Amino acid sequence: MAQEKENFDSAHRRLIDTMICANAEGYTSDGEVLVTPIGLLPRIAASLAMLSCNTDIMMTDSEAFLLSTPNAVGARRSRRQANESWMGLSRVFDNVWGGMRHITCGPSQIDCYGQANISMIGGKHDQPRVQMLGVRGFPGNSICHANTFLVLDHNRRVFVGGECDYVCTIGYNPARLPRGYSFADIDLRQIITNLCVMDFGGKDCAIRVRSLHRGVSIEQVCDNTGFQLQWPGEIPETSEPTEEQLQLIASIDPEGLRYR
Repeated sequence: MAQEKENFDSAHRRLIDTMICANAEGYTSDGEVLVTPIGLLPRIAASLAMLSCNTDIMMTDSEAFLLSTPNAVGARRSRRQANESWMGLSRVFDNVWGGMRHITCGPSQIDCYGQANISMIGGKHDQPRVQMLGVRGFPGNSICHANTFLVLDHNRRVFVGGECDYVCTIGYNPARLPRGYSFADIDLRQIITNLCVMDFGGKDCAIRVRSLHRGVSIEQVCDNTGFQLQWPGEIPETSEPTEEQLQLIASIDPEGLRYR
């Protein structure tokens, strides 16, 4: 039993670090953009990218300052953070409306068009079965700049058949395109889950499986998705972290919060 637990813990840690690295690599060609990572794993991933594959990334301290180097996650450290510039909300929105931002977030539902939901589940909108955040900034985020989704538990409750219970974001749905918009105006990049990495490179921008994590089959991914997926004839295995990446991740998350 002890050996089984050790093997499980090792596989869990490897999976979490693999997801972080896949998220980080998605920023490689962005250049100087404001990255907004929502959640612990996206925060670590953006910090990793800032220290490795895209050193031009701008990221804030989640309050009002741009950082020259990312803060470690967890309890605030005694060391002074390396502030580069002030970044109040007015400047944030300049980046948003100008398309100079890339956000990673975790929606509660995603449908076959890439439309996402963080508002409500089930029932009618004025009487939902579950009330969540509301649409918040999702409409403006999705229509103005690049978006990546990170999902910790790949299942049919998240990847729903039909449309989301409440459509909060733009997606590759021709019936919902704003006047004058085309698919070329939408910038949905990828979806990273605990099973695979997906993008929108299928026919008519359909969701496509790009790589499978170690030990995962395409059948497992399809069984846990409420709509039809596309994939290439041969699906590669998701790249696992290098030693250099693991060292950087450990410096960003010295307390190992990502594994909890």
